[in-house]
Amino acid sequence: MAEVKKPTAKSTTKAAAKKPAAKKAATKKAAPQKDTSETRTTKAQKAAPLKAGATKAAATKKDTTVDFKDRALTKAKSAASQGKERTGTAIENLSKMIEDSARTIDDNVGEKYGDYARSAADAVSSFAEKLNAKEIDEMVDDARDYVRKSPAVAIGAAAVVGFLISRLIKSGMDDRDA
Repeated sequence: MAEVKKPTAKSTTKAAAKKPAAKKAATKKAAPQKDTSETRTTKAQKAAPLKAGATKAAATKKDTTVDFKDRALTKAKSAASQGKERTGTAIENLSKMIEDSARTIDDNVGEKYGDYARSAADAVSSFAEKLNAKEIDEMVDDARDYVRKSPAVAIGAAAVVGFLISRLIKSGMDDRDA
């Protein structure tokens, strides 16, 4: 049979040296507990006026923003109403001019062409009446509906109007330079 070796004193010290060192339990000293309820109460009391001021400022800013928006909408509607009235008047005058020129067209070119001018005058006059009868909000809703139904035509019309406005502005600037 095989012999079992008994550990010698030398081998025991080597084994003890090879064993991992026992780790000491790391214990932190607990920091003494402060009574934070008093600290929180004091901080809250100091911050209360600031919080109230911030809340009041936020409410005031919101009220100011709403007030500014309402004033802007009121002014825009007023300007649009004035523009609508001026446009209606201008279109009615255009209709009268076309109607007056229809008589001249009858004499110079023929009644057939004079009738075309009168029908154009009637169409322009009915458009002026429709324009004067509608409110601004109705016109805005009609424009939105039209843009939803045919966006390509709306984009094209916007491009043409933009081009015309730019030409008018440019011609006005050219007149100032001369």
